[in-house]
Amino acid sequence: MTKLINPTQQYPYPRRRVSRFLLSRLARIVLHTLSDFRVIGRENLPKSGPLLLVGNHFHYGDPVIAVALAEWPMEFLGGFQFIDGPHWTHWIPSTWGFYKLRRGNASKDALRAGTAVLKQNGILGIFPEGGSWADVLRPPRPGTAYLAVRSGAPILPIGIDGLTNLFPYLHQRKRATVTVRIGKPFGPFTAEGRGRQRREQLDAISDEIMRHIAALLPPERRGVYSDDPKLRAEAEKVSAWPFDDPDKAEG
Repeated sequence: MTKLINPTQQYPYPRRRVSRFLLSRLARIVLHTLSDFRVIGRENLPKSGPLLLVGNHFHYGDPVIAVALAEWPMEFLGGFQFIDGPHWTHWIPSTWGFYKLRRGNASKDALRAGTAVLKQNGILGIFPEGGSWADVLRPPRPGTAYLAVRSGAPILPIGIDGLTNLFPYLHQRKRATVTVRIGKPFGPFTAEGRGRQRREQLDAISDEIMRHIAALLPPERRGVYSDDPKLRAEAEKVSAWPFDDPDKAEG
């Protein structure tokens, strides 16, 4: 008889306390050294979980921003490769210990892990767009809404602006301004029914999550969630999911 494993035992929280503490401190040092790093809305940071942290994903370095924000032990769901980042950045997800998101069983395992983390009052970070191939908001992948409903955890939105300028400015011997705006937690969410009815509810929750993120970004970065039809139309041109290789998929 196969013994069933409790998900909270299979996916314990927190993990890697020492290495993650050191990495979070390193993230802060790097950000303050290389940029004018500003955080607005620190008073909105909860002291503990459960909490689902969500943000826009315009740059491969966005997870570094997230771990630099607070003292929490944080888990991540994300791609195991920074596809648009230089080769030397590929060590970050494995060193931190991301739960790997991609199409198929690996995503199912990651979503199961994420739910287990939140059920243990943990902090879980995810970037709903599922990749950083553009610098305007795009439609989200379905996993974030699924986790929000499955766990019942509140959601903390952040808006990251200026990180895409960091390395171009360094080449020009300038300091980029990197700003993080932290919104107020919202939720929790529930969804009823099955099939199409449930999917429509999850889609509505996904859109609400993205609208909270959009409100924390400059108007020109809000993409498909902009009030300007011209900006929405331009964002639609870069919104298609570009990752055909399942090993590269991030969400």
